[in-house]
Amino acid sequence: METHRLLDRDLDILRDRVLLLGGETETALLRAMYSLVERDSAAAREVLAGDDEIDQLELEIDRLCIDTIALRQPAARDLRFVISAAKITPILERIADHACNIARAAIELNDEPQLKPYLDLPRMAQHASSMLHAALDSFTSGDAVSARAVIERDDEIDEIYNRVFRDLIEMMVNEPHTTARAARLLFVAKHIERIGDYVTDICELTVYMTEAEFIKHSN
Repeated sequence: METHRLLDRDLDILRDRVLLLGGETETALLRAMYSLVERDSAAAREVLAGDDEIDQLELEIDRLCIDTIALRQPAARDLRFVISAAKITPILERIADHACNIARAAIELNDEPQLKPYLDLPRMAQHASSMLHAALDSFTSGDAVSARAVIERDDEIDEIYNRVFRDLIEMMVNEPHTTARAARLLFVAKHIERIGDYVTDICELTVYMTEAEFIKHSN
């Protein structure tokens, strides 16, 4: 009975830390896009400075996962939760790295004349952030149905990315002097598109955790 109580406590701590890491990652993404759209380089530098905290959280969660398996010997769904948490943590860290890359692009672009309103990039980032938030909710509540619904939403990010890609290429062709700036925005769009893919990975792990089913590459 005592062992079960300690396991439940450790799982709750682990869930809370993953949720905290997810929240920090979501904030980094939104703040990075804010720094680009609002041309606020100070905000971009805040994103870069906060990355160390995200890295430390990742290491802490790694230790929690190892200790929980070694000391509590979870089984069945509890074990799948710990394994999923261990896999989701580096995914969140990579999303934060993409946010940092967006912040670096913002610092570079903010020193140059703005091309024009940043097309659909803010909407694309908002959609990715919303997906990330929903994916974390699905994970912490163990809801495979909502996780599958989030996966379906990735198509919209891909559609926006394709539109932004075409618009920026057209800009480079018609206005060659914009090429360097437009190329940076292309990289920003690609970072957001990759974040959408990572959110899909999180949702696939949630389905595995709750249903013991691997759905990666099943489409």
